[in-house]
Amino acid sequence: MSQRSFKIAADVTVGGDSVPVLIAGPCVMEGEGMVMRHAEEIRRIASEAGMPFVFKASYDKANRTSIASYRGPGLDEGLRILAGVRKEVGVPVLTDAHSVAEIKAVAEVADVIQIPAFLCRQTDMLTAAAKTGKCINVKKGQFVAPDSARYIIEKIVSAGGDRLMITERGSCFGYNRLVVDYTGLVRMRDFGHPVIFDATHSVQTPGGLGDRSGGEGAYAPYLAWAAAAVGVSGLFVEVHENPAQALSDGPNMIPLGNLKPILERFLKISSINHGKSDL
Repeated sequence: MSQRSFKIAADVTVGGDSVPVLIAGPCVMEGEGMVMRHAEEIRRIASEAGMPFVFKASYDKANRTSIASYRGPGLDEGLRILAGVRKEVGVPVLTDAHSVAEIKAVAEVADVIQIPAFLCRQTDMLTAAAKTGKCINVKKGQFVAPDSARYIIEKIVSAGGDRLMITERGSCFGYNRLVVDYTGLVRMRDFGHPVIFDATHSVQTPGGLGDRSGGEGAYAPYLAWAAAAVGVSGLFVEVHENPAQALSDGPNMIPLGNLKPILERFLKISSINHGKSDL
């Protein structure tokens, strides 16, 4: 089946034969200054690598392992910061909604509404997001088989959503481990909508550090490059200027300073897959 393409912003197209899009940013907002620094630096890196860019950051990490974990600045402050990123940095933005009640407010600011993995089967969430007319990115749950993603897509399409992406982030096999099935990327691509690969959450170890998740961020680039060979429409990565000090998901994030060569290799492999050059 041919894969549709659509515009996220005037200068960002995803799907079809377009250059893979980069969705990147810190896991959670750690203050306005931190968000702006990351958005500006990732924009620069993506531009130099030749990759369209959508900035991502969460205003609330509603599914943290422990009640004591940092969750973020909250809906109102988080959306205010993201609106600033759109205006001052000039890039489209993506963020998670965690309930139907949040979707309207998120749609007023974000270019892409993201449905978190743990909510990917919640019909009311999917249809409410679709009815906004905004682009939607659904994180496929760790508990959902690739073939079952078709039902997620059907729910969104039934409510009028025609600009949607499915993001693979690994499957849970128990004992704090995730495994990526690369055949699943091909299966989901055959549903006709852009498939994004989330390299950093795929190396996460959910609850692996007891009261918080761990991760093996050093392996994220290798998974990303393998996904480029399969032929995904975009790469999702969480990055941080100092992952060891990050307030959420530090162990699986990529250091901001390491991002550019990872993207360059990703695009080089991707161009082979599209028959555009030799390695």
